[in-house]
Amino acid sequence: MAGGTSAVTLRGVTKAFPLAEGRMLQVLAVEHLAVPVASCTVVRGRSGSGKTTLLNLIAGVSTPTRGSIVVDGIEITALPEPARDRFRAARIGYVFQAFNLLPAFSALENVMLAMTFARVVPRGRQRARARELLGRLGLGARLAHRPAQLSRGEQQRVAIARALANDPPLILADEPCASLDAETAREVLAVFVGVCREEARTLLIVSHDDAVLGEGDRLLDMAALGAAAGSV
Repeated sequence: MAGGTSAVTLRGVTKAFPLAEGRMLQVLAVEHLAVPVASCTVVRGRSGSGKTTLLNLIAGVSTPTRGSIVVDGIEITALPEPARDRFRAARIGYVFQAFNLLPAFSALENVMLAMTFARVVPRGRQRARARELLGRLGLGARLAHRPAQLSRGEQQRVAIARALANDPPLILADEPCASLDAETAREVLAVFVGVCREEARTLLIVSHDDAVLGEGDRLLDMAALGAAAGSV
């Protein structure tokens, strides 16, 4: 899993929030980050170092205070919010630490909903696509089960299938094994990274978990990116 060009490039990116008396709380500062196409990059950092903020900026969930973020050749910081939402739905898969599955829907329906919003996969193909992904992730017999009927490892597999549903070139993962026991984490991670490698997707994981740190083609540290926090 190695790429020659960049799927993601950040230059001079900062994120700060206003405090009292005109001060600002800077939660992230990245001088430069380039994520190669079809690579698996793991960024490690302690709690509070800005890892989730980094992913949210790349996904266009939030916008930087300053700087440039290019994803799949598009300067997302130049897009208005509705365009960023459409771009994210179609071009970025996001695996959340808390899974974020809808409790009233089955595993199959949770994956299909991602395709409904993005409108990338033809409607007539959505059910088959969801079944195919869940089967590849070992959940072929659990399609009708709701999240409460699944183990935490199975719930994370559903979340991974949902992130892959629209065939996005970029997958972001925020501490994907944080709420799993060590054995389950290894199993889920092996399947997750394996699918991304097979399909030559770009995978960017942020984590402090030792099980995750050894999976990447390269390992970066938040501090080395120029990350910083404090009042400015």
